[in-house]
Amino acid sequence: MTPVDALTVVEPALWVHRGSAPPMREFHRHDDLEVNVALRGSLEYLVGGERVSVPEGSTAVFWAAAPHRLLSSDGPRDSDTCWVHLPLAVVLRWSLPAAFSATVMSQRTVVVPTAVIGPHVEGLFTTWQRDLAHPRGAEPDTEAMLLEANAMVLRILGHRGPAPTPRPRPDLRPVALMARYTAENFRDRISAADIARAANLNPNYATTLFRRATGVTLGDQLLRHRIAEAQRLLLTTSMTTAAVAHAAGFGSGSSLYAHFARACGCSPGAYRAARPVPAGAR
Repeated sequence: MTPVDALTVVEPALWVHRGSAPPMREFHRHDDLEVNVALRGSLEYLVGGERVSVPEGSTAVFWAAAPHRLLSSDGPRDSDTCWVHLPLAVVLRWSLPAAFSATVMSQRTVVVPTAVIGPHVEGLFTTWQRDLAHPRGAEPDTEAMLLEANAMVLRILGHRGPAPTPRPRPDLRPVALMARYTAENFRDRISAADIARAANLNPNYATTLFRRATGVTLGDQLLRHRIAEAQRLLLTTSMTTAAVAHAAGFGSGSSLYAHFARACGCSPGAYRAARPVPAGAR
């Protein structure tokens, strides 16, 4: 297995791009919902130890907080892909179905036929790029874009067709098992030893293997899930901070406070009170 040479952490931001798939020699992560539309040519990603294929004519959605890397882009030299990054803090304010938490927030990639979105995908992304283009110093007007993006995500999550099964790389199968176990059990009182046991590995070896493959430790992966769940509950429910702490797997309000302030730069209460409702996310 080739170890991760670097992990680039990118600040979440509303971003749209269209064109040929760029080479990715290292893993990166960002706290956005990422949508990839393979118009011409196919894509293959490595996400959490699993290979995810996005065939031509398909659209993929995943939570980009998981370290991921584009392995290949197959097809004609003029391959054409549309990307959009939607900050998680925006997405969490949308009224999304239970499938969002059950799949995307559990770090599973959703792949559907692009026809699910509608017949005018190319025009939609062209319009979004225009919306985000603005004179220096001026703020873009994103209200219409975010409303359209919300509808797009709803259509993708509402698709009832068969879901493709991710294919773990043989050398990364234990990593995929540990990532999946963490995503499904982070609300419980689990430890690195519990996660390692899910892959039948010694905890010390499991920790080394996971970090070499993804660039983050098992503890970091577990914490990222718990922080994201706390963000979701703070923005979408009226639960008390103590209740949020227990529901997100922290066990106590003081533990949530310490980890949340370090990760988000403010207390849970301040995050809920001061976070403005983004245009288009009302």
